[in-house]
Amino acid sequence: MLDSNDPLIALADTINWDTFDKTFAKYYSDEGRPAKPIRLMVGLLILKQLENLSDESIVLQWKRNPYYQYFCGMQEYVPALPCDATELVKFRKRIGKEGVEEIFAMSVGLHGKDAQEKQVIIDTTVQEKNVTYPTDGKLAIKMIHHLHHIAKEEKIQLRRTYVKEIKGHRISLRFFRHPKKIKKARSAMKRLKTITGIIIRDLSRNMDEAQLEKYQETFELFLKVSDQKRKDSNKIYSLHEQHIYAIAKGKDHKKYEYGTKASIVMTEKSNVIVGVAAHQTNEHDSKTLKAALTHANKHRNKPIKEAICDRGYRGKKEVDGTAICIPGTPLKRDTKYQKEQKRKKFRRRAAIEPVIGHLKSDHRLSRNYLKGFIGDEINLLLAAAAFNLKKWMNRFLVILFIYKITLMATFLMRIESQQRQKYAELYLLLYRLW
Repeated sequence: MLDSNDPLIALADTINWDTFDKTFAKYYSDEGRPAKPIRLMVGLLILKQLENLSDESIVLQWKRNPYYQYFCGMQEYVPALPCDATELVKFRKRIGKEGVEEIFAMSVGLHGKDAQEKQVIIDTTVQEKNVTYPTDGKLAIKMIHHLHHIAKEEKIQLRRTYVKEIKGHRISLRFFRHPKKIKKARSAMKRLKTITGIIIRDLSRNMDEAQLEKYQETFELFLKVSDQKRKDSNKIYSLHEQHIYAIAKGKDHKKYEYGTKASIVMTEKSNVIVGVAAHQTNEHDSKTLKAALTHANKHRNKPIKEAICDRGYRGKKEVDGTAICIPGTPLKRDTKYQKEQKRKKFRRRAAIEPVIGHLKSDHRLSRNYLKGFIGDEINLLLAAAAFNLKKWMNRFLVILFIYKITLMATFLMRIESQQRQKYAELYLLLYRLW
């Protein structure tokens, strides 16, 4: 009963699902409760990124949408949830980055020769983490509440909780930018850091050796956050995502972004993403080229000859045999033809900007909800794979449209001349579309 011309049906029939069954079989055991089908779990991960849905939403939508069920290998409609949303979390942890690499490699392989172009375009963007805007006041109050929770869990009676005092300091911090109240806000901030240290020392005195060992890392982290200054390097901006860093955006509406830097490698003409790389430290763009090109060459049969970049990559002319092309003033020895070719090449470089926009708005790259740096890598790979698959689906629709027009035009050519005049306007319209 489903439409066989639907691009999702065509994509499901094109993907070689047996590859995933063979690759991911090593992550499962024959003993115990039978696992969910691997095609089901891989299909749910792909659909989640394709449709920009959360784990909870994709599980619910799968129950309501028969096309989703066909994509995941169902032969009949199933009026029940495929799995619990948390099983997607466990599946991502089970296959890890290596397993998600297989999904991305499949998305690149579907494009065939288009993914083997000699020239690529490279750019970086920021994959923001799901954290609140970091301020010292927020971090201090969170640390104090966490210490209260530890005291309650270990049944330790604190000499003082400072709950009432913290409320007043929180109000004082709200007016930090007011010129007449900034002194009071700074005093409140200093007092909150002092309270954090007092509670940590109070807890340490009342804990035995086993409890101290259990919470040693937490106490060290809190003391490090309390001691850090405004201009310190390697600052901690989030207690639960300690690896993130601040990247200056340089725009009025959003001066800073908090997350990790991500490199995107895209073919010059066909706009297929052939490589991505997440960077654990805030490096200069020129130092990110090696990781990005290594990952791109991993999924290609031919090495990349030339990478077209913007001026942010200045400082590199060649990386592992790949020429780095950066816009600049024309050389005196260049002919008119060479100058025109360079101009076209660097105009084409801007094509990667809307691709990054689609990755962020349509495929869950704008805000990453997966935990840790491994979550950054997995989310980036899945977003790039979803973009490639969406591109394949759009191309399938174009080919199908051309095929239908060709059939209609052939029919009009074969009918008699008297009837052809009757359909003249339709024929002209089809010809223009062709």
